[in-house]
Amino acid sequence: MTAADAVPIVFAHGTRFSAGQWSMQLAALRDEFPVVAVDLPGHGERSAQPWSLSAATEIIASAVDSLGRGPALVVGHSLGGYASLEFARHRPEHLRGLVLAGASASTRGLRAAPYQWVARLVPRMPADRLARWNDRLLRRLYPREVVEATIRAGYAFHTLPTAWGEVLGRFDAGAMRHVKAPVLILNGEKDAVFRAGEADFACAHPHARVELIPRARHLANFDDPAAFTDAVRRFARQLPAVS
Repeated sequence: MTAADAVPIVFAHGTRFSAGQWSMQLAALRDEFPVVAVDLPGHGERSAQPWSLSAATEIIASAVDSLGRGPALVVGHSLGGYASLEFARHRPEHLRGLVLAGASASTRGLRAAPYQWVARLVPRMPADRLARWNDRLLRRLYPREVVEATIRAGYAFHTLPTAWGEVLGRFDAGAMRHVKAPVLILNGEKDAVFRAGEADFACAHPHARVELIPRARHLANFDDPAAFTDAVRRFARQLPAVS
């Protein structure tokens, strides 16, 4: 793949985080690919913007356009993965490939109950206390260089109830039928909750495959940044050229 052929890549972060979640991936990939990470509505620099999946779709589309290289590979983690599925449905002409990371579980039915509980609980807790707890947790689990950009950007706890309120009840493996591009379902091996439906998601798409990051949990790109980045790199290199 030459520089002119390099697939543009757009990253969409997970719940409460921001574009900073992808600092390690951006640094590792930018010499080969045009790359950008977005702040979804209500997160990061868009903290004041109301959340909606339609707004998230427009933000991802604008990021694809900003790279000026045609359809992009979109990498979405957790909440960003479900937003990327919505993007794939409504903006297929912008999509060259899709990586679903920690976003291959149905958000319908009984499996959604724990997330409904969390969405109701979070607004009752002081945001500064939640932020301190998250800072301590991330610094205890991961090297500073992996999480410092995420910590600096802060957390969007105020957006969580609305964001998950819209996602819950909306997505299952059937959403894959609307994706017209190849799909990599990239999960942490130990992410039992969010990889629960990976086989169903993969079976629902003719050009989808599953890859696991060994020993990684839900935040697989933090648990093993090199392995996560390598999986994205290999998938991007294998995507067919734009006709």
